Amino acid sequence: MIRKNDIFEAEITAMTAEGSGICRAEGMAVFVPGTAIGDRCTVRAVKVLKKYAFGRLEKLLQPSPDRIAPDCPVSAQCGGCVYRHIRYEAELQIKEQRVRDALERIGGLRDFKLEPILAAPDRCRYRNKCQLPIGLSKDGALQLGFYAVNSHRIVDTQSCLLQPEAFDRAAAAFRRWHAASGESVYDEAAHSGVLRHLYMRRGEKSGEMVVCVVINGAALHEEALLVELLRAAVPELTGVLLNINREKTNVVLGKNSRTLWGKAAITDTLCGLEFEIAPHAFYQVNRTQAERLYGKAAEYAALTGSETLLDLYCGMGTIGLSMAGRCRELIGVEIVPEAIDSAKANAARMGDAVAAKSRFFCADAGQAAARLAAEGLRPDVIMLDPPRKGCDETTLSAVVQMSPRRVVYVSCNPSTAARDAAWLEEHGYHAEKVQPVDLFPRTRHCECVIALSKGEIDS
Repeated sequence: MIRKNDIFEAEITAMTAEGSGICRAEGMAVFVPGTAIGDRCTVRAVKVLKKYAFGRLEKLLQPSPDRIAPDCPVSAQCGGCVYRHIRYEAELQIKEQRVRDALERIGGLRDFKLEPILAAPDRCRYRNKCQLPIGLSKDGALQLGFYAVNSHRIVDTQSCLLQPEAFDRAAAAFRRWHAASGESVYDEAAHSGVLRHLYMRRGEKSGEMVVCVVINGAALHEEALLVELLRAAVPELTGVLLNINREKTNVVLGKNSRTLWGKAAITDTLCGLEFEIAPHAFYQVNRTQAERLYGKAAEYAALTGSETLLDLYCGMGTIGLSMAGRCRELIGVEIVPEAIDSAKANAARMGDAVAAKSRFFCADAGQAAARLAAEGLRPDVIMLDPPRKGCDETTLSAVVQMSPRRVVYVSCNPSTAARDAAWLEEHGYHAEKVQPVDLFPRTRHCECVIALSKGEIDS
């Protein structure tokens, strides 16, 4: 059995869902970050458990054919990207296999068609949202960046290749403002200090951009200077906000915001429709790939114009409203009040016909689904787009009780999607098709859409 600090030679043969390479030593699986399938290397065991261990790459003996030079100086420290050291084609293979493995190993599913993963045309600068934690180094210097893996240690980052260049300019302007204002920085342990996060959103099509400073307080020193510096650095800026978050929490945004300049929301175009995006509203971070994701979801829904569509976990209504022209009635459910307000406003923006056929209400998805089922609602198609933890059994039970012809499950976590698909299979539904979509290039995350039906879905 290997022990902590043992050094051994090994070949990386697979990858974990978190993006670490897998090798074996004395019959034990060892997970090694920063490696690639095909790497021959020496590994140091840094943590050994009963059935597996964690290792650190000591020396690369023979690099994998898929290995490339990372194009980010902090990619090894930052918790965001895990695949900047391999070819994009290899990353896609890993993600597609991850979806298949989840469905087969976790879900126990066999008779389904896995469609080829939809690659992203842009692997850099694709994100339309950024949340940068703010901290201080040991010597008191401002830190603005991302958390290191499995920690709240900030990796100071001057530029991120996943974010629009405008976000880099805004962050640089914020650093200049901090140097001039001397505003205090939030300390998690002591729950003191003011500056918590720098939050930014941008409409890819509209070009509109909002910068929001999340604070443990009610105001900032030199607010006018902050607006001045941001507007000078980012001509496309449309709003500057303060968000008030006084809670001891890891949740970034508080409930209340104050506009320092401009407007609080941005607009963007998705699937040919214009949406207003409020600070709290969920909006896919990769708009281009989101259009392809929603297009596949619409294909799997197979709406003809006469159906009732129930959209659980609807957010600000984007996915349901993108299909509103193909159904008779749209019902959306979301637990975040601000998101429901946005969904209603977005439906109204799309005209009287869409507004008249659309109903959105704020409630827990499971509780709402159970109530709707008890009231006798029988939607033809149910859209599920849950958070990473997936659906609870209350929600899934209500789905089965409502007995739709089709269920379309959109997921950012193949493992929980596989678990929920298996539950639905046990209760009368069959996973026919699965489409992986790479919404998050260079990161470990992978989206997928699952078509479940009581009958056959045409190929």
